[in-house]
Amino acid sequence: MFLWTKPKGIKAFGLKSKEFAEETKILAANQGLYNGFLASGLIYSIAVKDNNITIFFLICVIIAGIYGAYSTKKIRLFYVQALPAIVALTVTILF
Repeated sequence: MFLWTKPKGIKAFGLKSKEFAEETKILAANQGLYNGFLASGLIYSIAVKDNNITIFFLICVIIAGIYGAYSTKKIRLFYVQALPAIVALTVTILF
C-alpha cells in the first residue's frame, strides 16, 4: 500500500513501470486497506484466543487468494496468499 510506487514495491509486485504504478495507486491503496483489515482480524482473534474468529478470517484470506489467482491468471498469487492461509487453517483446526 505504502510502497506501491517506490522501486521496492514496483519490483515486489512485478509492475510494468513507475507510470503504471502511479496510475493504479488508488487500487493498491484499497487492496492494502482490505488486507490490513484481514490482518487486524487475525491479530484480534489471537489476542482474544477465539479460534472461530481465526477460522473466519483465514477462510476470507483463502477465498481472496483463490479469487486473485483465478482472476489474474497468476498461480504465484495462490502460493503466496492462499497456501499459507490453508496451512494456518489446518493447524488451527487440528490443534
